[in-house]
Amino acid sequence: MGLVTNKLFLLIRDYFKSYLPVMRKSSPNTIRAYQIAMEQFLDYVKDERKIKLYEITIGMINRETLTAYLKYIETTKGCGTSTRNHRLNCIRAFFKFAASCDLDAAACWNEIQLLKPAREAVKPVEYMSQNVIETILAQPDITTRMGLRDMFLMLFLYQTGARVQELVDIRIKDISFGKTAVVSLRGKGAKVRCVPLREKLVDHLNRYLATFHSGSNPYSDEYLVFTLRNGKYARMSEDNVRRLVQKYGKMAQQEKPNVPDNVHPHLFRHSRAMHLYQSGVALPLVSQWLGHSRLETTLIYAHADTEQKRRAIENAIPEESTLKMFLNAERYSIDDEDTIKQLYGLR
Repeated sequence: MGLVTNKLFLLIRDYFKSYLPVMRKSSPNTIRAYQIAMEQFLDYVKDERKIKLYEITIGMINRETLTAYLKYIETTKGCGTSTRNHRLNCIRAFFKFAASCDLDAAACWNEIQLLKPAREAVKPVEYMSQNVIETILAQPDITTRMGLRDMFLMLFLYQTGARVQELVDIRIKDISFGKTAVVSLRGKGAKVRCVPLREKLVDHLNRYLATFHSGSNPYSDEYLVFTLRNGKYARMSEDNVRRLVQKYGKMAQQEKPNVPDNVHPHLFRHSRAMHLYQSGVALPLVSQWLGHSRLETTLIYAHADTEQKRRAIENAIPEESTLKMFLNAERYSIDDEDTIKQLYGLR
């Protein structure tokens, strides 16, 4: 069966070429994530059936096939629960769309919609102390051009809480200088949020601009951070940022053993959010600042801070003390109703 007449691939084309970009207004990053999920699932079906890609039909896809694929990526490919759930959600989203267009796809959707995401264990959020942050920021040699860039890049990640993709997508025109300098960040789902820049960061920003964008128009489409490829300016890749951040993390660890083994860009975001929360900034404001669509996503910082306090209390009380018997870890859990009511403003 050729690609032109295969209903499955016609639906896939409509989904990625029309529905997601035009109807849903999904961002390129979101569309690419969905494409990768579908592509790898179809490759699995093709390899399992030992057929050509274009020979895959809607009838070959059912709950049993999808269940086997999810088991495969967990056991054979070593994917975690979050990756497994993401792939499932992407595939389900496509077939939900396809069901509205085709009866065979509707039958497939009726089966696979019964598959639910696996329960994910709540992991404590990782973050660095302000002292550790300062040690890492002190590693680049700012008397050199690249050292100046690298220090500014990491300081920007910390001060703004930007995701690595948000950082490398910034263009000169996204920065507004006025009474208060502001940067527009384009986050998940093409959502834009404005983040004010503190005075210290603005000073470093001006120095960076003078070095790397001297004479540039403030409304320029040039990327704020860039690399040279074949003599041309290009958007810096996320992996490039990760590599340089990890490099300075390793250097800082030589000075202070409490620097984490794997310093990555998102760790700066977690650290800044935690420091804001610990300094008394209300959780809903931290949520808006991070660009979270749901307040529940931000609760990890409240949970981590509460757990830290619980451990501090336990450590402060000697083992032989009778007060030990009154300590109750569950009282400090984020599942505690009183805590939740306080966090949501009910008390």
